[in-house]
Amino acid sequence: MLKNIGGSLPVGNVQWLAASGDLSELPERYVRPEINAEPVLDHEEDGKIPVIDLSMLLHVHHSDEEMMKLGLACQEWGFFQLINHGVPEEVIERMKYEIQGFFQLPLEEKKVYAQQPGSIEGYGQVFVVSEEQKLDWGDMYFLATQPLFARNMELWPSNPLAFITGILMKSMAKSLGVEILADMFRDGLQSVRMNYYPPCPHASKVLGLSPHSDAVGLTLLLQVNQIQGLQIKKNGGWMPIKPLPGAFIVNIGDILEILSNGKYKSIEHRAVINPKNERMSIAAFHNPRFDVPIGPIPELMGESEELYKTICSLDYMKLITSSKLEGKNILDQMKLKK
Repeated sequence: MLKNIGGSLPVGNVQWLAASGDLSELPERYVRPEINAEPVLDHEEDGKIPVIDLSMLLHVHHSDEEMMKLGLACQEWGFFQLINHGVPEEVIERMKYEIQGFFQLPLEEKKVYAQQPGSIEGYGQVFVVSEEQKLDWGDMYFLATQPLFARNMELWPSNPLAFITGILMKSMAKSLGVEILADMFRDGLQSVRMNYYPPCPHASKVLGLSPHSDAVGLTLLLQVNQIQGLQIKKNGGWMPIKPLPGAFIVNIGDILEILSNGKYKSIEHRAVINPKNERMSIAAFHNPRFDVPIGPIPELMGESEELYKTICSLDYMKLITSSKLEGKNILDQMKLKK
């Protein structure tokens, strides 16, 4: 259970607002005039980001080649699609079914799992830190999943979700030449966020999720239905991502950029809204153990200049919960002043 690290201000339910039928005028807090400030790069190779084959990372003859591809993806893109990951299709389909079922529950039933004051866990929105802040057009259900003692069992549904990233972390550690990286994430913290983005007739004026880089270590995202909406910041614009069937979309978070002293890159991304159809996804966030300080790994430094400060995990978590989603604001606060 995530205690004593701060919470999010309560806001109205977007799914209920979208279903109310009266959206001739969009509430002002959802209007995002900056949404079209930068172009959408539809021509950028049709949303193709690097593809990493997990079975090749485990292959006795191909692991080095695939590990090199993984390292380049983490350095140059910060995003990749993970295929042949070994999660059975029936498990993925069951997961999708459970998520869709939760968001189809009546609002009163979902309110049983509502966020409580001072907590970021539960049903609602997170990163709302002021009454004037612009709001995202979406609801979410956020849960701590690992370690087991972190789970708030009053919020947990009967079929919990779990993801394993050990193989990826070991491969990244080898690619960087610092095996201690994999150890930092062993028995680390994990949380899950289920996302629901209702349709909106004013889709060009709202955002499902504000532009941000993930303040975590590593994120695995699974598209629940066929509606696309993920865009990443690339070449001065927003590049739509087209998920491969059954693939996980993986992205580097701020913590990995900090630990690698900037060698791996966390990338801004956002979620846009469809005017006619709902979109659902689930993201699993992975962090180092709570006893691991957040700062550049000394073994990686060599003669390089240290780019980020080092703080304890608790202070880093408090930094996250006291900030709204806004670009790379968490990473900017961690940078050492020159």
